[in-house]
Amino acid sequence: MRPNAVCHALSRIESAFRQPGRYLDVSVFWSPGINDARDDLEWAMLHLPPGAKRDLGRLITRIDDELERRTLPEPNNIQLATFSWWWTRMRER
Repeated sequence: MRPNAVCHALSRIESAFRQPGRYLDVSVFWSPGINDARDDLEWAMLHLPPGAKRDLGRLITRIDDELERRTLPEPNNIQLATFSWWWTRMRER
């Protein structure tokens, strides 16, 4: 994992969530985007010690709730379900 990868991932997500409006704009998903950032956080969770894993897990829970709230299910992206659920979300209405 790159140095400061978790910090950069959290920064990208925070920037995306600062956007006004109910739905996230498609631009926050451009590479490297919010999905890539969420992948980085998931990867970090696999390699952190227990205390740090708990702390990051609490942040990820809040991130996932907000990401789910500000996106819609995308039934045409079912093939992406082999990755992670956040790749199967619609970027904009």
